[in-house]
Amino acid sequence: MDKNEVTLVGRLSASVEEHPLPSGDTVTKWRVIVRRRRHRRGAALTDSVPCVTFDPDIAAVVRGLQPRDYLEVAGALRCRVFGPSAAKIWRYEVEVSAARPYEAEPAEPDAPTDQPEGGDLTAALVPRQVASLAAIG
Repeated sequence: MDKNEVTLVGRLSASVEEHPLPSGDTVTKWRVIVRRRRHRRGAALTDSVPCVTFDPDIAAVVRGLQPRDYLEVAGALRCRVFGPSAAKIWRYEVEVSAARPYEAEPAEPDAPTDQPEGGDLTAALVPRQVASLAAIG
């Protein structure tokens, strides 16, 4: 069964951008910074994940946040294609269907936790190592 669900908890990277579309809709864009596990050399790496919404209520929630504020978003991964047929640009982004400010400070990726596994939401934010990914199709 196919499933396309994304949940991110991280920091808002910068101010939110809004772009009116010819259809009259407005697309709201922002990026969420999420930390990875600590790199072998001790440096913490991050990913900056592009997010968009066409929902004015979700846009209002995100606009109410300041850069570096924590937020949680849920949605689906989308591939958008831009440009002329001879020079297509493929971009992936999360189309957000729910967003909320995130009050708790997430745990450091390699910090030990006092809670038993599954006992605390912040413990669930620590990435788990995956042995391998199965090929699709």
